[in-house]
Amino acid sequence: MRGENIRFTVYDLADGTPVPAGVTTLLPDHGVRTAEFVIMLAPEARGRGLGHGATRLTLDYAFHVTNLRMVWLKVLAPNAAGINAYAKAGFRRAGTLRQAGYWLGRVCDEIVMDAVASEFGGPSVVKSLFTP
Repeated sequence: MRGENIRFTVYDLADGTPVPAGVTTLLPDHGVRTAEFVIMLAPEARGRGLGHGATRLTLDYAFHVTNLRMVWLKVLAPNAAGINAYAKAGFRRAGTLRQAGYWLGRVCDEIVMDAVASEFGGPSVVKSLFTP
């Protein structure tokens, strides 16, 4: 990993006992108050809403605690489930990097998505944890 990244462990709480299921990472560029977002979930943790919750909490932290203006990510174009999950969490499609990736051994586009603080509504769940 590079620089001053911010990492969070994603836990699966479905059975009452926290089980590590993945990580989210923000790779900030403090000079312009933006960050790249990365999420990695274990295969058995996918498709159960953990990614959505982890993404929302990470964006909440980025905007309300770290005071970032914008967070962006790249996702492979054939990954429809990922694109939908990111959109549900607050990201919007910003552009396409043509033929920038591989999906199952075939060249594909990468979609760039972003989320901005001014569009991330509602009270902060994360900030309330830091306020007495």
